[in-house]
Amino acid sequence: MKNLHFKDFFWNSDLTCTNGYDAIIQYLNDGKRTCKEVEDFMKARASIEEKYAKDLLGLSKKVCGHNEMNTLKRSMDIFKLQTEQVSLSHLQLAQNMKEEAKKLEEFREKQKEVRKKVEQCMDALHKQKSSQFKKTMDSKKTYEQKCRDKEEADQNVNRNTNNTKHMEKLYSKAQQAKQYAEEADKTYQQNVSTLGKLREEWLKEHVKACEVFEKQSIERINALRNTVWTHLNQLSQQCVTTDELYEEVRKSLEQCDIQEDIEHFINLRRTGDKPPATVMYENFYNGQKSPTEAPSFRPSLTAIRRGPLPDPTNNNRDGAQLSLDPDACYSVIQY
Repeated sequence: MKNLHFKDFFWNSDLTCTNGYDAIIQYLNDGKRTCKEVEDFMKARASIEEKYAKDLLGLSKKVCGHNEMNTLKRSMDIFKLQTEQVSLSHLQLAQNMKEEAKKLEEFREKQKEVRKKVEQCMDALHKQKSSQFKKTMDSKKTYEQKCRDKEEADQNVNRNTNNTKHMEKLYSKAQQAKQYAEEADKTYQQNVSTLGKLREEWLKEHVKACEVFEKQSIERINALRNTVWTHLNQLSQQCVTTDELYEEVRKSLEQCDIQEDIEHFINLRRTGDKPPATVMYENFYNGQKSPTEAPSFRPSLTAIRRGPLPDPTNNNRDGAQLSLDPDACYSVIQY
């Protein structure tokens, strides 16, 4: 099947009509808008990845399993480390997305410059063609009117053959009308010729423009296709990289021995292998004497030190009287 091309299907029967050209330009503008939308999408996705990477990096720095020990501690440390690596991989992904968006922006700007030159040339030709077509149509009207004036003057000459003086006047007008008609015919022919040359130039430039625009469309479709394809490959690769990093955590968790960690804690923090003795009941009255039993007399320490009390009937010197204080263990001498 023969391929279709812009240059074969965007013509108009009206020389001044630009509907075909305008349809191509609208298609190119839509394509340019798509490029900008994909570019903005890539930049926004890169910003999301960058924010996620930074948040994940901050999360990996937080304390997690700091008080654990032995095999589980090693697994938790690897978990934090691999989380950090995942955040760094997302940061790299964001950078790659920015680079792809930059490439698409440069591609779009390059096409814009090429289009600008072609469009300026075509716009100028359209203006010249439209102006020359109008000028040609105006000269055609003038030419036709001059021809009618000439015919009318010739008819007046043929109708008036009796008056010689009047005939000369009519003949002079007929000659003048003929001259005007010939000049109008010459101007009209010149304008038609100029318009024909402009048409030929426009046809060539229109074909060239169609070829340039078609080439740009092919490149744009290919660039967008490759950009989205690359973007998806980057996302898929990120998933593979993330899974590989998390696989290291899974391997570490497989090496986590629950019984070993329990025994490690016991050996490290053990406090003794014997429980405390049973607390026995102790009766308050056990080991004490009966309250009815009279207490044995114990001499006062003061009395022991002073010796026995003296006899008040003996050795009473100078009429001194000796009396005992019933509430004390010592003697009182009264004079």
